[in-house]
Amino acid sequence: MIIAGRNAVKEALSGGAKLETLYVAKGAHDTGKLVALAKENGVEIRFEDRNVLDKLAGDVKHQGVAAKTSEYVYADLDDLVSLGAAEGVAPFLLLLDGIEDPHNLGSILRVAECSGVDGVVIPVRRSASVNATVIKVSAGAALHVKVARVGNINDAVRKLKDAFFNVYCADMDGQPMYSADMRGATALVIGGEGGGVGALTAKLCDKKLSIPQFGKVNSLNASVACGIVCYEAVRQRGGAL
Repeated sequence: MIIAGRNAVKEALSGGAKLETLYVAKGAHDTGKLVALAKENGVEIRFEDRNVLDKLAGDVKHQGVAAKTSEYVYADLDDLVSLGAAEGVAPFLLLLDGIEDPHNLGSILRVAECSGVDGVVIPVRRSASVNATVIKVSAGAALHVKVARVGNINDAVRKLKDAFFNVYCADMDGQPMYSADMRGATALVIGGEGGGVGALTAKLCDKKLSIPQFGKVNSLNASVACGIVCYEAVRQRGGAL
């Protein structure tokens, strides 16, 4: 897999991702620190013409820097369920239902990393996967967040409820998000921008949560909505997850 863009590559190097090769465009400015970091990590460094990086990065803007790494390794849902058990810390998870745009997935993973979410669950079908675009949009945050892929989101909701998670979903017709108790083990379902959370998935959740809105446009981007609810969880948990 190719990671492109300075922030994404920097996060990969800083976070200990296993990079095979760092590609730097000839004549690219301010790449010295990245090159030095790559050398410290034993990464092969190649200086190439910019058109080589254009081909490697595809539609992703590489900013003169790209890196080759192994394919993204997904986490296991059971591992996410047990997160924090040994330390006695209540985990907070995101479940994404129908997020098919990689830009939205990247933005949500960035929100998840910044707000301290422990893990993100995505379905195999009707979902973007973690790829170079997602990593670039997330500014490298995707490399620091555990992401699990499951065959069925509804089965994941059932498993979490059996593990005594409170499972909520974001829905415009729900109760105000301030009515939810997110201090314990919590999972939040975010739906795609087209159809939102699926009807059966919403029915399985403990409560539907809405975000107060006062403008004439009655909907928010999925990643924006996700961020608002995530930081309500941060507030309830005393400022740290």
